[in-house]
Amino acid sequence: VQLQASGGGSVQAGDSLRLSCSASGGTFSSYGMGWFRQAPGKEREFVASISSNGLSTWYADSLKGRRFTVSRDNANNMVYLQMRNLRPEDTALYYCAADERLMFVPPRERRPDEYAYWGQGTQVTVSS
Repeated sequence: VQLQASGGGSVQAGDSLRLSCSASGGTFSSYGMGWFRQAPGKEREFVASISSNGLSTWYADSLKGRRFTVSRDNANNMVYLQMRNLRPEDTALYYCAADERLMFVPPRERRPDEYAYWGQGTQVTVSS
């Protein structure tokens, strides 16, 4: 499966953005999906994951205040990350990821190496 993330940009603190990730070349509904982010000089970190059917989600502990919401549209091969009340510390390159081994596995916090397929990343910059 090929993934392409989009929707990043430069915003002010408190603004919202919705990231999109389109998938092609595979059976999208067979993949567990995740979002990760990587800030300069830091390791790639988990943001959110969503089950293959979209009914279950999981968020990084730091995001369980639900500023971020992950969703998917299997009919259109899309996964989204709605981000609200953005903060400067949310500045990072955001990646979507997929793995068919996660099709029947409930979402939880995951490591990057649990995903086989990655999009190219979309930059989010939040200024104060």
